[in-house]
This record gives sequence, C-alpha cells and structure tokens, in this order.
Amino acid sequence: MMTRRRMTMAGCCALALALGATACGGGPVSAGGGSKEFGGQTLSVAGVWSGAEQKNFQKVLDAFTEKTGAKTQYVSTGDNVSTVVGSKIEGGNAPDVVMVPQVGVLQQFAKKNWLTPLSATTQKAVGANYAPVWKEYGSVGGKLYGLYFKAAHKSTVWYSPEAFEQAGVKPPKTYEEMLRTAQAVSDSGLPAFAVAGEDGWTLTDWFENVYLSQAGPEKYDRLAKHEIPWTDATVVKALTTLGKLFADKKLIAGGQKGALSTDFPGSVEKVFGPEPEAGMVYEGDFVAGVAKDQFGRKIGEEARFFPFPAVTGGKAPVVSGGDAAVVLKDGRNQKAATAFLEFLATPEAAAVWARAGGFLSPNKKLDLASYGDDTLRETAKSLITAGDSVRFDMSDQAPAAFGGTKGMGEWKILQDFLRDPSDPAATAARLEAAAAKAYKG
Repeated sequence: MMTRRRMTMAGCCALALALGATACGGGPVSAGGGSKEFGGQTLSVAGVWSGAEQKNFQKVLDAFTEKTGAKTQYVSTGDNVSTVVGSKIEGGNAPDVVMVPQVGVLQQFAKKNWLTPLSATTQKAVGANYAPVWKEYGSVGGKLYGLYFKAAHKSTVWYSPEAFEQAGVKPPKTYEEMLRTAQAVSDSGLPAFAVAGEDGWTLTDWFENVYLSQAGPEKYDRLAKHEIPWTDATVVKALTTLGKLFADKKLIAGGQKGALSTDFPGSVEKVFGPEPEAGMVYEGDFVAGVAKDQFGRKIGEEARFFPFPAVTGGKAPVVSGGDAAVVLKDGRNQKAATAFLEFLATPEAAAVWARAGGFLSPNKKLDLASYGDDTLRETAKSLITAGDSVRFDMSDQAPAAFGGTKGMGEWKILQDFLRDPSDPAATAARLEAAAAKAYKG
C-alpha cells in the first residue's frame, strides 16, 4: 500500500544521528537501515488511536523496528488516557511511551512526576524544526516533556461540491456568509450541516473557532488558563453566535436531537456516505481520512474544505490539536523509548504516516511532497505557515475533568447547550462552575 521513499543524504545523517547509528562519513548504516541496537527488546506504546489511525501509526512503529531491531507493542487507551495510564502505572505495568492527546493531561502527568524530560537530541530537533508554540505546549515548569508528532488542523469545514453546485453557492469567506450558504443548501433540499453532537469534543471545537476569531488570541489564551472566568462577556457573545446556528433546526441534519445521536464518523458519513444527508461537516483535517478510507471519496474532487471563516470582523482562526509523545519514568525500556522519540522528531518518521494519509505534522522540515494529495498539502502548509499564531485546542489545555472527559465538564455542558441554546448566559455560568472546580482540583 505504501512504498518507502529514498532518503536524502541530509535526512540519512539526521536519522542516523538520532538513532545512534554511524553513517554519512562515519561508516555505513547496516543493510537493514539502522544499528539494530535494541534487538530483543520490546517497546510498549500507548495512545488513543484505533482503526485506520492505529493501522497507520503501526507503519511508523514498524519503521522504528527496521532501524533499531526493537519490537513494538501498541495499546489503545480510548479517550480516557489519564485513567488508563494511571492504572497501568499503579499496577506496575506502565507503557514506555504514551502518545498524549491533551496538553492538560501532559501537564497532569508531569506534575505527578510520571515523565522523563526529552533527551538533548530531541530537544535540539524541536528547537530547529518546530515553531516555538509546539515547544511551549510540550513544556511544564520550564522542562520539555512532550514531542508533538501528529497535529490536527481544526479550522476546516468540509463540504460536498455536488451539494454546493446544486445550491448554486461557493465556499464562504465569513461566518455570516457561511450561515447564508447553509440556508441556500438547506433551501435546495439538503440540510446544511451534520453536527457530531454525540461526541462532546466536536462541540468544544466549534466554540473554540468562534471564540478565537471573535474574541482574539489574547482572550483565548487567558480563558484557556482560566485567568478570566467563563462568565466573561466574550464567552457569552461566542455562545450567542454559535447558538444561532444550533437553534436553526433546518440547518442541522436531524435537528438538535439528530445531532446529539450522531458521533464523529457518523457526521462524516452524513455528508460523504452513499446516501448524503447534509452538505457540510465541520471538523479537522482528519475528516479527509474518514471520507477517503471509509467512503471512498476522492479528496479534492468529491470532498473539499474551506477554512473556518472569520467571525464578525475578526481574523480567520487556526485552531490545532495534537498528540505528544512522552516517556514514562516507570517504563521498562528507557533507552529504547528515548531513541523512539528521537526517531519521531525526524522528518523521515513523519513521512511514513504522511504518505499513508490522515496525518499532519508540525515538523516544518517535512517535505510537503510527502503528503498524498494536494488537499493534505494545502492543510499542512496552512498549519506550518500559521507559525505561532496557531492556538492549541482550548479544551485539551484544560484539566481533563473539565475539558476532556465524556459526560462531564465542557463536553456535557455544550451538549446540553446544543439541545437548548436559548440561554447562553446560563450555559456560561455552568461552564464557569465546572471550570473553577476542575482548575482548583
């Protein structure tokens, strides 16, 4: 399915250095492409990925095995990474590496003294190949613990070109235009949006894009740190803006009730499945992977995106998420774990998954030609060129009890808001109460 790309001489040197191999003037790399110094060892890696994402990450693990000889064992944690990893540590069965999907969880792990700081080699690669914002999100107390291997561009709205053609509309430039476009799509006989309300995290992403554009990055940063309360007027304003969309049953496939029973893959299916039920779905670049892998859509032709539009005079937002690799102190194979993160910091490791699809890398040294299609290249370029104007998913920066747990905190409160968006101020008060408790804890 995937062919290995011949490395450049510079890339070979970087990879050999990262893995402790000798090459490029210091002696040839072995026929297998690495030193095999970890032969006979098994590296345990935990992460949230399952399905197609797990399959593609396995290709990265296999590339590490080819370089070092280390066998790998992947364990999917599901959404509750903190709980699963904590129980494994307590049970004396800690993984060596965890792919952490939330800044708040990374901070929690560091404060519990579960993590080992990144090696000097990895830190040097982060300094050279990543925008400073990624180092900031991977650091706690001035120490760098997390290497962001996989990123998500969460400011993309995906649409069916056929639905837009039928409605006689083009991709909008502003949020207000998007609502008018949605009305035109709805008037043409197809609900405008599939909303994945069953998954609370998608609703936090909706809020964050509106809030970042409307309130600006300074307020966004302060709210993410809970330096201003969720009852702030900017929050109520953003909820009011979002509520206008959520309240219009004609614009949402199945209305609020239908949205609340639709999970993320289901929302993509409603737009790009065999029997379309909506014209658009908002979520990150990973929508393309589902549309392509599960429903056979040609990305760029049958499935396209436009940037999440600017809201009421603000700038177009660039919200990102990501999975950071961390090394656990209680893991049994510290040296292999360290070498694995040094490998993940190279553009060669990122290229393995980039060619497979459904992946973006924050590593600016990754050749954009590594991505399999023009749409992925476009989203990757947008993420890289945004630099430090990127803002990390706000809910992922919060304590897990507020921003990252099913049936609790922000996820649950925004689901209730989708069900009844008539009182934004009351929703803001509930959010503040939950946030105050979680941040205090």
